Amino acid sequence: MLGVIGGSGFYSFFGADARSVTLDTPYGAPSGAITIGAVGEHEVAFLPRHGVNHEFSPHTVPYRANMWALRALGVRRIFGPCAVGSLSPDLGPGATVVPDQLVDRTAGRKDTYFDSGGIHVSFADPYCPSLRAAAAELPGVVDGGTMVVIQGPRFSTRAESRWFASQGFTLINMTGYPEAVLARELEICYAAIALVTDVDAGIHAASAVRAVDVFAEFERNMVPFRKLVHEAIENVASDRTCTHCLAHEGVSLPFELP
Repeated sequence: MLGVIGGSGFYSFFGADARSVTLDTPYGAPSGAITIGAVGEHEVAFLPRHGVNHEFSPHTVPYRANMWALRALGVRRIFGPCAVGSLSPDLGPGATVVPDQLVDRTAGRKDTYFDSGGIHVSFADPYCPSLRAAAAELPGVVDGGTMVVIQGPRFSTRAESRWFASQGFTLINMTGYPEAVLARELEICYAAIALVTDVDAGIHAASAVRAVDVFAEFERNMVPFRKLVHEAIENVASDRTCTHCLAHEGVSLPFELP
């Protein structure tokens, strides 16, 4: 089973034959019920990242519960569609990017399942190469980029935005971490698919990011973006052959993965 963790606009991801599953985890309830349906030859589980009514801010999303619940259902590969700001004049609203790196600038988020046991995971390349390829080869998609993940829920100051851009970061987001590392700890393949909704405040002197504009841009691009995610899923091979994301090979874990 494949998974998709998305936001508003993805709730109609499946047809009328989809079913809903509600479950709990050792880390509490996930953001919402999980909807299971078909995309091409794949069975796909969809989880609303921010909740059905967008009740979770980026720093309050129950990331550990979300990833654990999907793994418990049998999900081993996940696409994470997300809205991002651009830190590059070359990437304007409407662009779709499949990042290959991330930088964590969050604080205080629960970002591991291993509070004991001395377990460490390799995270040099945070995204699954197989899933990245399935999305990045689609027409018009930008292959590669560094996404810096900030705490939120506020947007960046102009100085912060210029600082991030000066480091060579190309995208800015509030939810890409710890989603990606929790997937790695659960040995789930994970790749982000980022839709640019705005140019960040420090890139153009006249710009200042407003939530209402971000949501409006996301809504304007929702139909083609949802279609692109469908096509990426259809590009994924039936059998999982990736070994890059098997982080615990040869390691004894303090508990069994679900």
